[in-house]
Amino acid sequence: MEMTLQLTIDCADPQRLVVFWSEALGYVPEPPPGGHATWREYWAAVGVPEEELPAGAGDIPESIVDPAGQGPRVWFQHVPESKTVKNRIHLDLKVGGGRDVPLAVRRQRVTATVERLVDAGADVLRIMDKPGMGQYAVQLRDPEGNEFDVV
Repeated sequence: MEMTLQLTIDCADPQRLVVFWSEALGYVPEPPPGGHATWREYWAAVGVPEEELPAGAGDIPESIVDPAGQGPRVWFQHVPESKTVKNRIHLDLKVGGGRDVPLAVRRQRVTATVERLVDAGADVLRIMDKPGMGQYAVQLRDPEGNEFDVV
């Protein structure tokens, strides 16, 4: 049996994170299956009780997919509680090209991506640029406070 991977992110505002992470990852909002106009319509068709769907749930996509079909599906699951502690797992957006690429070029690539994501709603937490390490990375927070790195 084939296994696939889905990344599920608990959040207060799935639509906001769909927009942000689509921009961050180059993904697209996942269209509802089977010709349904919305995910809410699909969920109703497969028997999800209306009382299990909060107002607005599924009216627009709450998941994103890699348009090339290579990366995992990401689902932004609405939960009532807010984030309270540091992530125990985080994403690394590897845009620099690795250690075979000159540090100045990696720094430029990381900086350009960070600027784009700050414009999309991220906050910079810290820059990781220790002398002699040959690495440049930036730790950010998405619009709901989830930490991730651009490397």
